[in-house]
Amino acid sequence: METLSFEFPAGQPPKGRALVGCVGSGDLEVLLEPGTPGTLTIQVQTSVNGAEQRWQHLFERIFQEHTPPAMKIDIHDFGATPGVVRLRLEQGFEEVGHD
Repeated sequence: METLSFEFPAGQPPKGRALVGCVGSGDLEVLLEPGTPGTLTIQVQTSVNGAEQRWQHLFERIFQEHTPPAMKIDIHDFGATPGVVRLRLEQGFEEVGHD
């Protein structure tokens, strides 16, 4: 197991919280909570050692399209593909009320 931490510029925090997905074969769980204005922090607990660069590039691609809300995001990964990661993050942002 490896724990990775990332930080990105962000807007204002949302009012809501969300929990999407579940830890299981090929899936992941994402917990989103309001954070400090201007900062998005992400902590990834993954079973795939040595994947920090893959996560960094994935987040950069996702957040270059839109400024994310200021949040604290915890991801518990179980070998999920980048597509599943993006899907779960989009579901979480929708639940907290961010487009």
